[in-house]
Amino acid sequence: MNRRLIICTLLLLTSASSSVPADDDLPTRQLRVMTYNIHHGEGTDGRIDLERIAKVIRDAKPDLVALQEVDKNVKRSGEVDQTSELARLTKMHGRFGKQIPYEGGDYGQAVLSRFPITELTVHWLPGEPERQRRIAVAGVVDLGTRKVIFSSTHLHHNNVEFREQQATALNEVFRDSEHPVILAGDLNANPDSRVLEILGQRWNNTTAKTANCLTFPSVHPKNQIDYVVYHQPQGSRLVSGKAVVIEETVASDHLPLLVEFTISGSDK
Repeated sequence: MNRRLIICTLLLLTSASSSVPADDDLPTRQLRVMTYNIHHGEGTDGRIDLERIAKVIRDAKPDLVALQEVDKNVKRSGEVDQTSELARLTKMHGRFGKQIPYEGGDYGQAVLSRFPITELTVHWLPGEPERQRRIAVAGVVDLGTRKVIFSSTHLHHNNVEFREQQATALNEVFRDSEHPVILAGDLNANPDSRVLEILGQRWNNTTAKTANCLTFPSVHPKNQIDYVVYHQPQGSRLVSGKAVVIEETVASDHLPLLVEFTISGSDK
């Protein structure tokens, strides 16, 4: 399987609205964060293959993974709990957030983590309740010295008004978080869209200064619609560095995006 890493940016971004401590002796940890729309495990060859998805994840060695379009016990994908299976295959903790019932099971989003997930919350976003009302599934991840909130989201695919309302809601949902927040997912919006402008009021976009982080479609990608963004409360330090798109054209109809972070400080 031919797989390449496309480096998007080496620019370091910090939050202008956050207080950054000057103490160089603060505990520091590197974090590798991936977002991946897995298309319920179905690749561009029409086959559902979770081992193939798991290999993409294992090879990238992420610490945190936001997954979108995830099935749980759904007929079309063999009635498999895909989050549990991917957690087993990657040796990570996995948590699923239900968005809608589908074909005898559930459909939604998930997070994988190398660290314990101590809490999980499903935040409902504006949209049509009967047809794919959208969510952000957020877990509190315990890194040992401090905690971060890690969230996966998937904004509406064909309604611009809903996407903009959902972006506004995401700003409000995580506004008062006492921990740094990393939000990753399929935003179904281009970098110059109103959606990214709304999110930019509160979040740092890790790929804001580049034009080559194209993630969709996986074969001959033409658009970036997958992102990793973050914000932090005063007294913490979260800095993003290198971002890469993993060019894997078969496993899903999206390419995964991987971003490296440095996080300093302690909750202890």
